[in-house]
Amino acid sequence: MSTTGKTPAATARVTTPTDREIRIERVFNAPRARVWQAFTDPKLIAQWWGRGNKLVIERMEVERGGHWRYVEHSSDGPQGFEGRYREVTPPQRLVQTFEWDGMPGYVMIEAVNFEGLGAGRTRVVTTLLAHTTEERDGMLNSGMEQGMTQSYAALDTLLAKRG
Repeated sequence: MSTTGKTPAATARVTTPTDREIRIERVFNAPRARVWQAFTDPKLIAQWWGRGNKLVIERMEVERGGHWRYVEHSSDGPQGFEGRYREVTPPQRLVQTFEWDGMPGYVMIEAVNFEGLGAGRTRVVTTLLAHTTEERDGMLNSGMEQGMTQSYAALDTLLAKRG
């Protein structure tokens, strides 16, 4: 288990509750509807999801069965991510498949829950389910936590601007 971030509101807690899961919990200083929008509006996602790198949203069909694909352009070259939405329940839950071009054929199930905490704050809990412990560990060792921390810092900045 590890913890990242600098302040309580900006701390992501990453744990491995089972041998196949990664659980990420993070509180954002914005109302649930605004955080939901930042996760589902391609114009907003392009501003935070790619860790400050150029992010091209090739597809984003936010509906059950819809396909999404993002390509991040960094100094290491393009990195693609994609999946299909399994559940879209505004503004409380998204469930989708998640596949990174860096680990082709290894598809995780990602469930994202948005919980309004009052006082303009939202808890986002993401659970990634891998097929095996090795796949889970491969994702953890891929730099996922550092990339997520950078993306969530960019999301904090975006949410503060839209306040």
